[in-house]
Amino acid sequence: MDTWVIVLIVVAVVVLLALLALAMAKRSRVAKVRKREQAREHLQEAQVRGARAEKEQALAEEEAARARRELAEVQERAAVVEQEARERAARAGEDRTAAEELRAKAERLAPDVTADRHQQTYPQDGTATYPDQPSGGGATRR
Repeated sequence: MDTWVIVLIVVAVVVLLALLALAMAKRSRVAKVRKREQAREHLQEAQVRGARAEKEQALAEEEAARARRELAEVQERAAVVEQEARERAARAGEDRTAAEELRAKAERLAPDVTADRHQQTYPQDGTATYPDQPSGGGATRR
């Protein structure tokens, strides 16, 4: 084989290797640009999702605060109602005690009055009968 053919083959191989190296470099640059672009898109998406997450977190915290506030208001109202009920029960007990004392006093003063004359009876229909009034009804107002 002649030398010039060998040189030509070697030059052709070197040119092919150079072209291959240039193609690989270009391909690498294109891949790098694509990766940068993809990274930018991911960063933008991360910012959008982060903002959305912060907004949702703020809404959730606001809702929880509102629920705690409403619960506190309900508990406060319940405490007030319970206190009023206790006070009412205490007043009823005091009234009951006073009534018992007055009955006892009345019985000591005049046992016959409390036993028959001024005792009121309350039938099931809710009407009261009084022994000193006639039972035929009374005058009606028109």
